[in-house]
Amino acid sequence: MSRQPVAVVIGAGDATGGAIAKRFAREGFALCVTRRQVDALSPLVDEIAAAGGIAHPFGCDARSEEQMTALFAQIEQEIGDIEVVVFNIGANVRFSITETTERVYRKVWEMAALAGFLTGREAAKAMLPRQRGTIIFTGATASLRGGVGFAAFASAKFALRALAQSMARELGPKGIHVAHPIIDGAIDTAFIRDNFPERYALKDQDGILNPDHIAEQYWQLHRQPRDSWTHELDLRPWAETF
Repeated sequence: MSRQPVAVVIGAGDATGGAIAKRFAREGFALCVTRRQVDALSPLVDEIAAAGGIAHPFGCDARSEEQMTALFAQIEQEIGDIEVVVFNIGANVRFSITETTERVYRKVWEMAALAGFLTGREAAKAMLPRQRGTIIFTGATASLRGGVGFAAFASAKFALRALAQSMARELGPKGIHVAHPIIDGAIDTAFIRDNFPERYALKDQDGILNPDHIAEQYWQLHRQPRDSWTHELDLRPWAETF
């Protein structure tokens, strides 16, 4: 078994999730990164390898209990001890309440809440015997307040925040740091660039969130000493109202 510590990023997308994976890889962690389609992870894995790091890609549907249980078991058995787990799946959709179908509401809940629960539970199972580890759940503006058109998304993010709070109170005394960063603002992604050009134009003024800067805060959360743990912090650019 590898002597490297292992960091798992559930939802290692092209922006924030990938940046988090690269940040921990630079610190000597073996990365286990997941997306539903494993092929989509190839650029990230190649970039980490080119920088001298190690990354293991996994195609996994985080809504599936069977797949998540098998994923964590395989990592522990074949790669190493899991020290950090980041849940970073996005499920942001916007529909008026009358246009929100049962299918939409259920899918968003499964992606942002159920998958978070399965991730957190399996992470806790792996970490509790060693009495150490860090579990980070990515929150959003919708974690704090519902907005017009975001009934499904906000409901799921509220649930994820409650999960993080419950886990922090249960697992903190057992040596496991559970944190819930709230990402309150537009992130420098292709989606923002293509759909919100006026907001994206603020990039040159540091008016939108840089994924690398978000990743740095996740790294700092993991490094915190036990006597000064942060459970929740909010990250927002200066241009964001709150």
